[in-house]
Order: sequence, then structure tokens, then C-alpha cells
Amino acid sequence: MSSLRMTSDLRRQLILGAAKRCFARHGFTGTTTKSVAAAAAISEALLFKHFPSKAALYAEILSDECEADPALMELLEREPSTATLVELIRGMVQHFLEIADGPDQEEAQRLRLMATSHLDDGEFARLLYAKIETLIGAIFVASLERAVAAGDARPCGSEPLNLFWFAHHTVMTAALTRLPSVPCLAYGGANDLERQLCEFLLRGIGLNDAAIASHLSHDQAADADKTAIAESA
Repeated sequence: MSSLRMTSDLRRQLILGAAKRCFARHGFTGTTTKSVAAAAAISEALLFKHFPSKAALYAEILSDECEADPALMELLEREPSTATLVELIRGMVQHFLEIADGPDQEEAQRLRLMATSHLDDGEFARLLYAKIETLIGAIFVASLERAVAAGDARPCGSEPLNLFWFAHHTVMTAALTRLPSVPCLAYGGANDLERQLCEFLLRGIGLNDAAIASHLSHDQAADADKTAIAESA
């Protein structure tokens, strides 16, 4: 039984490796489950025993990439606290804003795919939301509970995870408006858009102004110090 399970796990990893190569070369739209099966030297039927759809394959790859991100893993291993909650929100804001500002077209394509999924059958969006919840949901809820206990936030009601999704949807939509070469909305050319979004979201999930000012300013000052050290090195 153990040997069979090892073989199954290894086959799953081989399929994911082949899928990564196919998606990197042809993108999501240009990749088919048939081409992934061929790249993995297996039948399409065997592929479907491990992954029910192309969207499931792609969502699994994105989840693996998140888990391979050392900065994210370090954040997720922190003790739940107000500071951790603020850093989670700030990290999410930075991630989405960098998609529009950065040169990584693969990330931009993923954001477009996410938006398209909502207008189609929703399969990819559902899968990715489930992966995100598994990865981040527990630390968000625990940190929010610690913030409430510390007097840094108001009680959040019976569905605290909803607050995470409200924040996620808000910043994802903000990123979508800036994705075209000519942005749909310029936000008045605000230079401090990151801070404005962070403050808006943190207030929305219940943090008070004193906690926001303390933890958000502290985090940004720490980043500024890191940048100054890097530039002087």
C-alpha cells in the first residue's frame, strides 16, 4: 500500500512538472489536458485520475508556487497578532499593485484569467479561492481575534473570514482597473495608493486608527530602512 501511494504521489508530481512546462510555453488558453498528458508520457485518462480539469492543474501549480515563496511562508509562520494582520493585508495590497506596475506578464495573465472565470463557469476562481483559504484563512482569523482581544479592533461578527474576502476582492478589482496599458481608472495619480488601500481595508476589517497608525507606519519605516541599506551596500 505504501509503495502504491509513493508511486501515485510521484506520478502527481511528474504531471505537475509537465503542466508547468506546457503552461509556461503556451499559456493557460493554449494548453490542453491532452498536451499535458503527452508531455508527462501518460494517457489523458490517467491525468484525469489525478486532476479533474485543466483549471485544477493550474490552481495546484499556483498553490505550489505560493508555498515556495519564502517571504509568504515566513509571514504565515508568525505568531497571530495585530502586527501579523496588518502585514497580511499590506502584503496582499503590494502583490496586486505590483501586477499592474511590474513586467511579469504571467501574473497579469493570471489576474485576467481570474476575472474571466467569474464571468464563465467559475471553476478556476473557486479552486483558487479554496487554495487561498487553506493557505491564509487560519492565520488571518487568528490574528483578527488577537487584535480584537488586544483592543486594536472591534468584534467582527460570526463570519470573520468574510472580511478577508472583502479585502481580497477590493484590492483585486483595484488591480484590474490598472491592468490595461491605458488604465480604466487612474485614482487621481495617487502616489500613496498602497497606503490608502491598506488604511481603507484595515478600517474595513475593524482595526482602529491608533492600531493602523502604529503598525502600518512601523512596517513602512522598516521597509524604508531595508531599502536604504540595500542601496548603500
